[in-house]
Amino acid sequence: MWGAMGAARDAYEVALRYALERRAFGRPIASFQLTQQKLVDMVLELQKGVLIALQTGRLKDAGTLRPEQISFGALDNVREATTICRSARTIVGGNGITLEHSPMRHAENLESVRTYEGTDEVHTLIMGRAITGLPAFGG
Repeated sequence: MWGAMGAARDAYEVALRYALERRAFGRPIASFQLTQQKLVDMVLELQKGVLIALQTGRLKDAGTLRPEQISFGALDNVREATTICRSARTIVGGNGITLEHSPMRHAENLESVRTYEGTDEVHTLIMGRAITGLPAFGG
């Protein structure tokens, strides 16, 4: 959960630096509305993800953390971190697919987390059971 937000933060910081340095039409691309919207959306989701991880840690420390709360945090943070990394890659443009910049690498790593942890499917089923009281898996 924290790792996903760390990758997302790095991708955001790379995109921000790049947007402030890269110039188009005589001005930094950070001055364009769509670039600013992408940066704002990234910051919003980063802050939410950090708060989710913080609250999850507090519940664990208090001994009151439930499995569905872990699933909520893992599912949301990995999804949003992936979205942030992809958005950061668009700001970096064609350079975003090179090894020189980290957003695409982070996005690919997060995709593997979604696959090997079964984040989307398994955590969705855990949360669905918690919401409805009915398991959608098993016998």
